[in-house]
Amino acid sequence: MSGGDAGGRLVRPFTLIGGRTRPSRACFTLITTVTAVDPPPERAARPQPEHLRILRLCAEPVAVAEVAARLDLPVSVVVIMLCDLLEAGRITAHPPRPVTRTTPDLDLLQKVRDGLGRL
Repeated sequence: MSGGDAGGRLVRPFTLIGGRTRPSRACFTLITTVTAVDPPPERAARPQPEHLRILRLCAEPVAVAEVAARLDLPVSVVVIMLCDLLEAGRITAHPPRPVTRTTPDLDLLQKVRDGLGRL
């Protein structure tokens, strides 16, 4: 008996987040990008191993969904851990930009239609 689950983890996800079930903030969506702060804050507590894995993944901007996929953890667990890192000042979070609707350029659309008609 290995003692781990099917994913090879020795620790269950709920223990990684201290049994918490809700994030302390509601600022994360699946497509929110997170980035590790470099250099880390001077007074920040030493992160747990799981938080260090997230920080390594976030060396470059990465979406919350991708972090969860790479760690093979539920998004809900990752969001709670990201909240911990955000509150410690170790990451920044950038929500997706709202999509603005603009009036289509009718001249451009006409040219595309005419070009497709010649094919």
